[in-house]
Amino acid sequence: MATMPPSDPEVVKHEANPVHEELSDEKTAPLSTVPKPESIASMTDEELRQLEVSMVRKLDFVIMPIMGILYILNYVDRSALAAAKVYGIMGDLNMSTNDFATAISILFVGYLPFQIPSNLIMTRIPRPGLYICSAAAIWGTVSATTAAAQSYSGLLAIRVFLGVTEAVFFPGVLYFLSAWYTKTELGKRVAALFMFQMLGSAFGGFVAAACLTLDGRYGIAGWRWLFIVEGVVTVGCGILFAMVMPEYPHNARLLKPIERDFAVWRLEMEAGAGEAHEDTSTWQGFKLAMTDFKIWTLVWCGMLGQAMGTIVNFFPSIVSTLGYNSTETLLLTAPPYVLAAIVFYIISYISDRKTTMYPIIMSCLAVAVLAYVIALSTLNTGARYFAMMLMPSVCSGPQIMLYKTLHLHMARPFPKRAAGVAMINAIGGLSNVWGSYLYYSPPHYYAAFGRKPH
Repeated sequence: MATMPPSDPEVVKHEANPVHEELSDEKTAPLSTVPKPESIASMTDEELRQLEVSMVRKLDFVIMPIMGILYILNYVDRSALAAAKVYGIMGDLNMSTNDFATAISILFVGYLPFQIPSNLIMTRIPRPGLYICSAAAIWGTVSATTAAAQSYSGLLAIRVFLGVTEAVFFPGVLYFLSAWYTKTELGKRVAALFMFQMLGSAFGGFVAAACLTLDGRYGIAGWRWLFIVEGVVTVGCGILFAMVMPEYPHNARLLKPIERDFAVWRLEMEAGAGEAHEDTSTWQGFKLAMTDFKIWTLVWCGMLGQAMGTIVNFFPSIVSTLGYNSTETLLLTAPPYVLAAIVFYIISYISDRKTTMYPIIMSCLAVAVLAYVIALSTLNTGARYFAMMLMPSVCSGPQIMLYKTLHLHMARPFPKRAAGVAMINAIGGLSNVWGSYLYYSPPHYYAAFGRKPH
């Protein structure tokens, strides 16, 4: 199981008249008017800090590993098709290069439209943890059925349903975490999700290489084994985690009564209303998000960021241009993702310590330009793999800062926050549809990397 980066739980200092530099742009009650619950009313500031450290550590040991493992499985299931391409799915299903691009992009036909409704539903159900874990079991089942595809049209139908079932997860998890962690704590946890994503991609390369050695066993092709194994594991984990996943702070069995009171109170101290005491309706929250130009700005930035991130959908194909065999190609996809996980921790640490995001985004974009130029200009194996080592880090890093921006500046009301997260991921994710058709003309991939061929 992937391990979390060393934790130094952030502590919110509760003073008689606390001052918050970053406030939600919604109208909230003055912080001084939020009374302490009776269970913690007599506790000193030092006792509250100790309680907070203990509680956050408990959350990190339970919530983050569960979400991290599910995110690894989510990404492994979604990106398995890219690995299957290396091992013959195109030949078995009589697919052309354009057909394969359609199979990649059509997942988003189901994935994008259902994210906003799913997050709005999540704001009105008492057990969001069960909702997320149940969705994992369902998408694992759908992913496993890919092994039964006998035609290109059958593959497309399965990919659409896979997108629908996976739509619950990523925006839902971002909303779920923001219901537990304060704004100062959330940055590292969002970065941790992206770290798990990269580790999932790296781990997926090893799993794919292992599963594909089963090629021909019981008359089943290696790429079919890949979907069977990954789907079954996802279903098992979804069912298991549904039994232990906590819900909202105010009704979590994970916490003691005093911890539940404190968990709700500290969020109210920060933003004026916790999930237990929010009276903004789902529809009102959606309208607030739809009419906020700041959210639409983030949506536009998210679209550009996810356009860069489409390299992940084709990364095995990009690495295959180095000329190695199928197994070596899948193994070579792992190191860039491991490096990305390390980079994500570093940039999130810097962002939290320096309270900055824009310089990090611009730095990632500058390095991305370098990686693209190298990939476009040379066939040297060492230079090209150096560029490939950089791509996952710098193409996905800015997205961490975008989600952090939303949670930092628009924390409440929570239905608006939930809709905003889904809008960034759903509308911004439209770039995954057209971006899938840019990966042709290897090894340089001129259209995808930004230059027309001579």
